[in-house]
Amino acid sequence: MAMPLVAVVGRPNVGKSTLFNRLVGKRIAIVEDTPGITRDRLYAPVEWQNREFTLIDTGGIVLNEDDPLTVQVRQQAQIAMEEADAILFVCDAGDGIMPADYDLADALRGSKTPVFLVVNKADNTRQMQEAIEFYGLGMGKVYTVSAIHGMGFGELLDDLVAVLPEATELDEDDETVRLAIIGRPNVGKSSLTNAILGEDRVIVSPIPGTTRDAIDTRLERDGQKILLIDTAGIRRSGKIQGSVEYYTVLRAKTAIERCHVGVVVIDGQEGLTDGDKRVAGFAHEAGRACVIAVNKWDLADPGIVEGKKPDRALMESFTADFRRQVPFLEYAPLVFCSAEHRFAVSSVLDTSLTAAANHAHRIPTGLLNRLMRDAVEMRPRMERGKQFKIYYATMPRVQPPTVLLFVNDPALMHFTYQRYLENQIRKSFPLEGTPIVIRARKAENTEKSAA
Repeated sequence: MAMPLVAVVGRPNVGKSTLFNRLVGKRIAIVEDTPGITRDRLYAPVEWQNREFTLIDTGGIVLNEDDPLTVQVRQQAQIAMEEADAILFVCDAGDGIMPADYDLADALRGSKTPVFLVVNKADNTRQMQEAIEFYGLGMGKVYTVSAIHGMGFGELLDDLVAVLPEATELDEDDETVRLAIIGRPNVGKSSLTNAILGEDRVIVSPIPGTTRDAIDTRLERDGQKILLIDTAGIRRSGKIQGSVEYYTVLRAKTAIERCHVGVVVIDGQEGLTDGDKRVAGFAHEAGRACVIAVNKWDLADPGIVEGKKPDRALMESFTADFRRQVPFLEYAPLVFCSAEHRFAVSSVLDTSLTAAANHAHRIPTGLLNRLMRDAVEMRPRMERGKQFKIYYATMPRVQPPTVLLFVNDPALMHFTYQRYLENQIRKSFPLEGTPIVIRARKAENTEKSAA
């Protein structure tokens, strides 16, 4: 279903994210007593009186500042307001009416979208009574709530759902491919997301750590439905414990758990770093398909901006160094791109969709058994006079492709032999971009003839 949209807007630090989390019923938006924590807009479902709607959390709006990041935050909130079927205009009962509240009220007054003035942090009777001053904003009825204590929301939600349109049917299915754009801070993840989307869907800034939450966007490519997840930059946990960035790492790791493909963005000019390896390792350990997007390649190979052919030798050298340093990602393709100049951005998306298809590839049982039989015959495995035997092979699951081998003795399957079997599978099937999991289990009846 396509749910009606409700945008939460207001100046910085009035408790919009706390209110968002309260209505959603779980901690999604980052909450910290620091202005400007929420920068991009977040979406989450809410249900009230058997009515569902999608709530949009936005960054704090300051209408009279020219700081580039503040301007982008304001633009994001304005986009949310344009998308919304209703707006929750949040103010702070403790602060009273501030100049920024008047500015925002003036901007909202001309909106055709229903606006609900919500005075948050009305945590006691005195604050509720003093909130009467907010009628001075000329926005009509004042709803006093305490997001932190969960008080005062009943009347607000009753009136809100009464003005919302009904949900509409969407052609949803399980074929949506989920791509998470991941990487350490300041490698161009948001720029790549924007380049893929062709719009400024997320905030882009050269300041490391700008994207602090995971942002979901739906799109379609040649009939294939895609969910694109832009995530916060991942830093080493020891450096961020107790800080805002600590929570962003948790968000990014959660995004990896939700995705089919982790698109690991690295800085092509800076080269491979330990942070890049660590981020890629998260996707690999989670069993996700993986594509390496070598961004900012125009800085390493300036000729591509002028329309010249890419320097293949430079790409091959970079790839060889990557393979040497990250051997566990031998299966992951590298795509050299420039988000800023839109160079090879479509290749990043195409390669990611191929990786997703390979991640879901199932090898027919008969073919898999013949492949394993031929592999064992070609290279028998012996240890302490005992031969390793495979009696039966099957694929109980995909995403990632998982091969279960019923064998005479699982201890005989050394990791080097497991890698050999994986390589034999990859020679026969197009599984670029996805890990392959191979597990051995002792067969109950070892009298069967080997595969």
